[in-house]
Amino acid sequence: EAIVSGALPPDSRLRDADLAAELRVSRTPVREALQRLEDDGLVQTAPGSQTRVTPLRESDAREAVPVVAALHALAARHAVPLLVAEDFSRLRAANSAFAAALGQGEMPAALAADDAFHAVFVARVGNGELQRSLQRLLPRVRRLELARFRALAGRESVAQHDAIIVTALSGEPRRTGDLVEDNWLTLGRLLAETFASPETGSVQHLEEEKA
Repeated sequence: EAIVSGALPPDSRLRDADLAAELRVSRTPVREALQRLEDDGLVQTAPGSQTRVTPLRESDAREAVPVVAALHALAARHAVPLLVAEDFSRLRAANSAFAAALGQGEMPAALAADDAFHAVFVARVGNGELQRSLQRLLPRVRRLELARFRALAGRESVAQHDAIIVTALSGEPRRTGDLVEDNWLTLGRLLAETFASPETGSVQHLEEEKA
């Protein structure tokens, strides 16, 4: 969580002894956790050197986002025939919370609401492998969002969510999956663009791109 939120910035040195003391655990679980984080692309250790937080990378936008998009699209296509009234209530509530958080510039709350929205489809499918894959990849994507867009306007994302709900309610699994995938791919494109021109990772740029 500290890495994703930026509390531990990119390139920060990670000392297992310090982390163990802060978390009040032994060094063994800390080392195991750091190894897992390295496997997930959030931490890197070069042979004979220090362990550090992985720098922000364009590859996470170009490579991780399309995979996340495909997994969420797969979940949506399989979930649509199984959705019940309570699921649609959750989708609407999550998108309302998403829009409200964006309007207030509360980026962490917006991302939590966005996760809640897409989690409706993932939960309804109940595919453990899909869930584990998303748990491994999504932190890399959310980390980029928090670093690049601290006050995301996201008006198009709210509208995209509305379209996803309408299409799912109409019982169109393939079309719903396509819309879900497009929603994530739009994010990936915008994030990738910030590496070509980092100073444009701002609300104004995002609003222009999404207009």
